[in-house]
Amino acid sequence: MFMNLIQKARTLLSLDSNTFMMYVEAYCSLGVARIQKSLPFSKIAPKLGRKMEETSLTYVPAHAEILESVSKSLETMSRYTLWESKCLVMAIAGMRMLERRGIESTLYMATARDKDGKMKAHAWLRSGLYFVTGAKGKEAYTVVGTFAKRMGEQKEEK
Repeated sequence: MFMNLIQKARTLLSLDSNTFMMYVEAYCSLGVARIQKSLPFSKIAPKLGRKMEETSLTYVPAHAEILESVSKSLETMSRYTLWESKCLVMAIAGMRMLERRGIESTLYMATARDKDGKMKAHAWLRSGLYFVTGAKGKEAYTVVGTFAKRMGEQKEEK
Protein backbone atom coordinates (compact mmCIF):
# COMPACT_ATOMS: atom_id res chain seq x y z
CA MET A 1 0.00 0.00 0.00
CA PHE A 2 2.81 2.42 0.89
CA MET A 3 4.56 1.73 -2.43
CA ASN A 4 1.28 2.33 -4.26
CA LEU A 5 0.94 5.71 -2.52
CA ILE A 6 4.50 6.65 -3.49
CA GLN A 7 3.84 5.68 -7.12
CA LYS A 8 0.70 7.82 -7.21
CA ALA A 9 2.57 10.77 -5.69
CA ARG A 10 5.33 10.40 -8.29
CA THR A 11 2.77 10.31 -11.09
CA LEU A 12 1.05 13.44 -9.75
CA LEU A 13 4.32 15.32 -9.38
CA SER A 14 5.44 14.32 -12.88
CA LEU A 15 2.50 16.13 -14.49
CA ASP A 16 3.08 19.39 -16.32
CA SER A 17 2.18 22.46 -14.23
CA ASN A 18 -1.07 23.22 -16.10
CA THR A 19 -2.39 19.69 -15.62
CA PHE A 20 -1.25 19.62 -12.00
CA MET A 21 -3.05 22.90 -11.25
CA MET A 22 -6.19 21.70 -13.06
CA TYR A 23 -6.19 18.56 -10.88
CA VAL A 24 -5.75 20.64 -7.72
CA GLU A 25 -8.61 22.91 -8.80
CA ALA A 26 -10.81 19.90 -9.59
CA TYR A 27 -10.11 18.34 -6.19
CA CYS A 28 -10.93 21.57 -4.36
CA SER A 29 -14.03 22.18 -6.52
CA LEU A 30 -15.25 18.67 -5.76
CA GLY A 31 -14.83 19.40 -2.04
CA VAL A 32 -16.80 22.64 -2.25
CA ALA A 33 -19.50 20.94 -4.32
CA ARG A 34 -19.77 18.12 -1.77
CA ILE A 35 -20.31 20.67 0.99
CA GLN A 36 -22.94 22.41 -1.15
CA LYS A 37 -24.70 19.09 -1.77
CA SER A 38 -25.06 18.60 1.98
CA LEU A 39 -27.03 21.87 2.25
CA PRO A 40 -30.76 22.15 1.56
CA PHE A 41 -31.23 22.22 -2.20
CA SER A 42 -33.24 25.44 -1.94
CA LYS A 43 -30.06 27.16 -0.72
CA ILE A 44 -27.81 26.05 -3.58
CA ALA A 45 -30.31 26.05 -6.48
CA PRO A 46 -30.14 29.83 -7.06
CA LYS A 47 -26.35 29.58 -7.49
CA LEU A 48 -26.72 26.94 -10.22
CA GLY A 49 -28.24 29.32 -12.74
CA ARG A 50 -31.60 29.83 -14.37
CA LYS A 51 -34.00 27.08 -13.41
CA MET A 52 -35.62 25.10 -16.25
CA GLU A 53 -33.52 26.79 -18.92
CA GLU A 54 -30.67 25.54 -21.08
CA THR A 55 -27.63 27.16 -22.60
CA SER A 56 -26.83 27.14 -26.30
CA LEU A 57 -25.89 23.96 -28.17
CA THR A 58 -23.37 25.95 -30.20
CA TYR A 59 -19.96 24.37 -30.67
CA VAL A 60 -17.19 26.80 -29.73
CA PRO A 61 -13.84 25.47 -31.04
CA ALA A 62 -11.88 27.69 -28.63
CA HIS A 63 -13.55 25.91 -25.67
CA ALA A 64 -12.93 22.33 -26.81
CA GLU A 65 -9.55 21.85 -25.11
CA ILE A 66 -10.73 23.49 -21.88
CA LEU A 67 -13.89 21.38 -21.74
CA GLU A 68 -11.91 18.20 -22.24
CA SER A 69 -9.37 19.21 -19.62
CA VAL A 70 -12.03 20.06 -17.03
CA SER A 71 -13.87 16.81 -17.78
CA LYS A 72 -10.75 14.67 -17.48
CA SER A 73 -9.57 16.36 -14.28
CA LEU A 74 -12.95 15.89 -12.59
CA GLU A 75 -13.20 12.26 -13.68
CA THR A 76 -9.68 11.55 -12.43
CA MET A 77 -9.83 13.42 -9.14
CA SER A 78 -13.30 12.15 -8.22
CA ARG A 79 -11.70 8.73 -7.74
CA TYR A 80 -9.31 10.09 -5.10
CA THR A 81 -11.51 12.26 -2.90
CA LEU A 82 -12.04 11.27 0.71
CA TRP A 83 -15.76 11.97 0.24
CA GLU A 84 -18.45 10.86 -2.20
CA SER A 85 -17.91 12.58 -5.55
CA LYS A 86 -20.57 11.13 -7.79
CA CYS A 87 -22.61 12.69 -10.57
CA LEU A 88 -24.22 15.71 -8.85
CA VAL A 89 -21.02 16.67 -7.04
CA MET A 90 -19.06 16.38 -10.29
CA ALA A 91 -21.63 18.42 -12.23
CA ILE A 92 -21.64 21.23 -9.65
CA ALA A 93 -17.84 21.23 -9.50
CA GLY A 94 -17.62 21.29 -13.29
CA MET A 95 -20.06 24.18 -13.50
CA ARG A 96 -17.91 26.12 -11.04
CA MET A 97 -14.71 25.40 -12.99
CA LEU A 98 -16.29 26.45 -16.29
CA GLU A 99 -17.73 29.60 -14.73
CA ARG A 100 -14.21 30.59 -13.62
CA ARG A 101 -13.21 30.37 -17.28
CA GLY A 102 -16.18 32.32 -18.58
CA ILE A 103 -17.81 29.29 -20.22
CA GLU A 104 -21.55 28.74 -19.93
CA SER A 105 -23.03 25.36 -19.07
CA THR A 106 -26.25 23.53 -18.26
CA LEU A 107 -26.67 21.17 -15.34
CA TYR A 108 -29.28 18.44 -15.86
CA MET A 109 -31.03 16.54 -13.06
CA ALA A 110 -32.94 13.40 -13.97
CA THR A 111 -34.66 10.38 -12.50
CA ALA A 112 -35.44 6.82 -13.54
CA ARG A 113 -36.54 3.55 -12.00
CA ASP A 114 -34.23 0.59 -11.63
CA LYS A 115 -35.23 -2.97 -12.47
CA ASP A 116 -36.80 -3.34 -9.01
CA GLY A 117 -38.88 -0.20 -9.45
CA LYS A 118 -36.81 1.91 -7.05
CA MET A 119 -36.24 5.55 -7.92
CA LYS A 120 -32.72 6.54 -8.89
CA ALA A 121 -31.27 9.91 -9.83
CA HIS A 122 -28.51 11.16 -12.09
CA ALA A 123 -26.98 14.52 -12.97
CA TRP A 124 -24.74 15.67 -15.80
CA LEU A 125 -23.20 18.83 -17.15
CA ARG A 126 -23.19 20.04 -20.75
CA SER A 127 -21.45 22.98 -22.37
CA GLY A 128 -22.25 23.57 -26.02
CA LEU A 129 -22.33 20.12 -27.60
CA TYR A 130 -19.85 18.63 -25.08
CA PHE A 131 -20.94 16.58 -22.07
CA VAL A 132 -18.44 17.53 -19.38
CA THR A 133 -19.67 15.06 -16.74
CA GLY A 134 -22.21 12.27 -16.41
CA ALA A 135 -22.76 11.46 -20.08
CA LYS A 136 -22.55 7.70 -19.59
CA GLY A 137 -26.01 6.23 -19.15
CA LYS A 138 -27.89 9.54 -19.24
CA GLU A 139 -30.22 8.19 -21.95
CA ALA A 140 -31.92 5.95 -19.38
CA TYR A 141 -33.10 8.95 -17.35
CA THR A 142 -35.92 11.47 -17.69
CA VAL A 143 -34.82 15.06 -17.14
CA VAL A 144 -36.77 16.68 -14.30
CA GLY A 145 -34.76 19.87 -13.95
CA THR A 146 -32.17 22.00 -15.70
CA PHE A 147 -30.06 24.92 -14.60
CA ALA A 148 -28.49 27.21 -17.19
CA LYS A 149 -25.38 29.09 -16.07
CA ARG A 150 -24.85 31.96 -18.45
CA MET A 151 -21.90 34.22 -18.04
CA GLY A 152 -22.63 37.50 -16.30
CA GLU A 153 -25.49 36.01 -14.26
CA GLN A 154 -24.90 35.27 -10.59
CA LYS A 155 -28.33 34.21 -9.41
CA GLU A 156 -31.57 32.95 -10.78
CA GLU A 157 -34.07 35.77 -11.22
CA LYS A 158 -37.26 35.42 -9.20
